Order: sequence, then C-alpha cells, then structure tokens
Amino acid sequence: MTTAYDQLCEKFARLAKLNGAAAVLHWDAAAMMPRGGAGARAEQLATLSLVTHEMLCEGEVGELLDQAEGVAAEGASGFGPWQRANLREMRAKWSHATALPGDLVAAMSRAGSACEMVWRTAREADDFAALRPYLDEVVALVRQAAVAKGAAFACAPYDALLSQYEPGLRAADIDRHFDTLAAFLPELLERVLERQASPRLAPERIAPSVQEKISRRLLDALGFDFEHGRLDVSLHPFTGGVADDVRLTTRYDAADPLGSLFPALHEGGHGMYERGLPEGWRYQPVGQAMGMAMHESQSLLVEMQVCRGDAFLGYLAPLLADIGGVSGPAWEGVGLAQRVRHVARSLIRVEADEVTYPLHIIHRYRLEKALLSGDLAVADLPGAWRDGMQHLLGIDVPDDRNGCLQDIHWMDGAFGYFPTYTLGAMAAAQIYQAAAAALPDLPDHLGQGDFGPLMDWLAGEVHSQGRLHGAADDLLEAATGAPLDGAIFRKHLENRYLGG
Repeated sequence: MTTAYDQLCEKFARLAKLNGAAAVLHWDAAAMMPRGGAGARAEQLATLSLVTHEMLCEGEVGELLDQAEGVAAEGASGFGPWQRANLREMRAKWSHATALPGDLVAAMSRAGSACEMVWRTAREADDFAALRPYLDEVVALVRQAAVAKGAAFACAPYDALLSQYEPGLRAADIDRHFDTLAAFLPELLERVLERQASPRLAPERIAPSVQEKISRRLLDALGFDFEHGRLDVSLHPFTGGVADDVRLTTRYDAADPLGSLFPALHEGGHGMYERGLPEGWRYQPVGQAMGMAMHESQSLLVEMQVCRGDAFLGYLAPLLADIGGVSGPAWEGVGLAQRVRHVARSLIRVEADEVTYPLHIIHRYRLEKALLSGDLAVADLPGAWRDGMQHLLGIDVPDDRNGCLQDIHWMDGAFGYFPTYTLGAMAAAQIYQAAAAALPDLPDHLGQGDFGPLMDWLAGEVHSQGRLHGAADDLLEAATGAPLDGAIFRKHLENRYLGG
C-alpha cells in the first residue's frame, strides 16, 4: 500500500516539474521572447501559478501531511534525516500556499509579468511615470499577501515575505547584521578611497562576440556543464531554468569587457550550485537550494572571493591577452588587480564593488520595508531613492534610470529578496575561509584556472546538502564550524583593501 509520505512525494514531484516549466518560461521572457508575446506569456505564467497553487492547497495534501508526520513521529524506520527534512519542507510550502487565496496568487503573477515588461521600456526611456501604476498594483498585491502570510505564521508581514527566500530569517536578524555593517563601512570606505591608487587606463575594446568566447572559456574552467545549461544575453544578468537545464545570462559592452565577464562568473556560481543539488532528491522540496542567501554566497564566492583575487587574476591576464587581444599594464598583474578591485561611490548596484555594495543593499532594504508598510508611497520612491543614496553613499542620482528603475526585483514582486545579497556576501567570505583552510594548495590551482578542488569541496559541503539543514545558519555551521559571523567579512575587506 502506498504510504501517505509516498503520495506526498508524487504530488510534490508534479509540482516541481510544473514550477520548472514556469522557470524556463520566465527565462525565455527575459532572454528570447519577442515584446509582443508579453500578454500571452503573462497569462501562461498566471495559469501555471494558479494550477500549482490549487494542487498544493488541495485538502488531501494537509491530511497526508498530518498522517506522514504522525508516522515519522512514531519513529518509523523509513524516515531517515532526508525524509524528515523533506517532510518539514513540504509542510512549509503547504503553509505558505494555503495562506493565500488562488485569485490573489494569479493576480500577483499577472501584475508582476506586466510590470516587468513595462519596466524594460520605462528604464530605457527614464520614464518612472509610465511604470508607476503598474508598480502601484504590484506593491498593493504584495502587501495583501504579506498581511495574509503574517497572520498565518503569526509574524510581521515583512518577516513572512523574508521567509519565502530565507527560511527562519527575521527583520531583527537583518537589522543586527546590517547595523554592524553600517557601523564600520563608511569609515572603511573613506580609508580605502584615501589609500587606493587610481586604476590604469585601458582604452582597448573587446567585441561582444569575443567577450562571449572568453566568458564561455571561464565557465568551462569553473566546471559549468553546457550539456545541461546555456549562456545568453538579457537586460539584467540572472540564472534561471532548472537543475538539469540551467540558463545563465549576462550582458556585453565593447567598451567594458570586464563588465560582462564578472557577471557571467557570478551567474556561473549560481549555476554550479543548481547543478550540484542532490540528484536523488531532484523533484522534492529537500532537494532545493538552502535559501537565497546561500545561493548568493555561491555566486559571490566565485565572483568576489575567487575571481577578484590575485591567484585567479594571474590566470585571467594571459587569457585576456590571448583571446581578447589586449595588452599593456592595465591588463596585467597590478594594473588588472587595481581595476577589478577599484572602490568607488557608484550609482549602479550590479556594478558596485565589495565595499560599497552592502550600502546599496541596506538602502533597498529600508525602502522596501517602507513601501510594504505604507510609510512610503510608490509615487515618492524616486525622491526617497535620491535621499537614501546621498545619505548612505554620498552620491547624487541624476535620473531614475540610474536610480529606482535600475533593478528588476520589485517589478516582479520580489520583496524580501534584496537582503540576501549582502547576507550571501558575508557567508561567501566565511565559506571561502573554510575552503582555503581545508585546501592549502588552493591558490596554486586557481592560478592555473583549476576550480576543481574548490568545486569538489563546495559540492560536498554545500551543494549536495540541499535543504537537509533547517536554515542557512545550520548549513553554515556544518560547513564552517559556526553560524554567520560578520567579523569574517569585515576581516576579508580589511585584508583585501587595506592590506590587513
């Protein structure tokens, strides 16, 4: 007789496959779909969202969860650590789904798709007024969802949104970490700006087609499997698809070759995590990544910890000369390091350095909490954006294209996501420190473009663990010996940018 747990596994496998189809449709909308397909795509995604929501909210699912949890509590032999963790994750997904009515789920999907497509033209035209009514609708719907989930989970509405991206995370946790960052980053930034040398000029251009060739070579070195993935172009670099069909995107600018290579490496880190998730649990909740902070830790470990370090740059410089045809001090040794580790107050988050990036995230975190609480109206977002950038980074924002229109996240309803970027940067420093301690010859390998030992270590300690652990701190403690420790991130920044 099929057990309650077996029936749940079958149901969640179907859900995973439908969600995977939606993920590929989202990727296609950003990378391939003609603009005229936006309306049809919005309906397709809304329908998939509604279908999966209804499947998850069927009364039978709740009954099966109760039965399976009862059997597990009795100590049944079929419930090992992975099965128990899978059951825990099933319950969490069911609880999130049943907190919302189906019509709200469908409305959020439609509004997000519409807002995202309008954003693409509004950003290019620097036209916040055109976007405003669409973003107003998205924010209103997300507020409804946050209030409903907050009531269901007996927590603050914003905390309910956070838990979608990072299980167990609360705004109080973020405030604690971010207050620590805000206490030392401004002074650190001033010291770095005073000490750093100006980067060497590099007037050479590299054609986008050649940049793509270099990006693919680097992703090959990383270990990215192009038999199970792609690299394409989108307005905003991202990773989509599913574990067996990973879709990476970047963007190319002939005048800024490094501006495409490092985003490709960043997304490659995400892709390696997805490919490394436990294959035996591919279609089960426990087989998914351990939250978005851990996902960001894997991309930032590759992009920031490794690929802006001296060892890797020793491999990158001759590669750029060989394939890109560039030469001169700006592309070699010290000159290349000065360029990729240059610190500056900047407008664009995705182009920010390690020192200023957390300030961009703190800025967005404050704004999205104000938007969700109703303390900030969407109409006042451009002004609040300018004020916050001046306060945190001491920089004037000349237009909305370089201000509140630069990111895609809010347009698609992803509120509560931004904090995971900086939590991920902190985790990346901690994980890399542990990897370096376990692999004493790691710099020698990276200097040859050999990511194998590092990726093998990450696969064992992080990727293959899925959601076996209950929260990111639990996984961090298992991999590094301690929960998230901001002091390690601070030490990394001081060592790299102030020489210790």
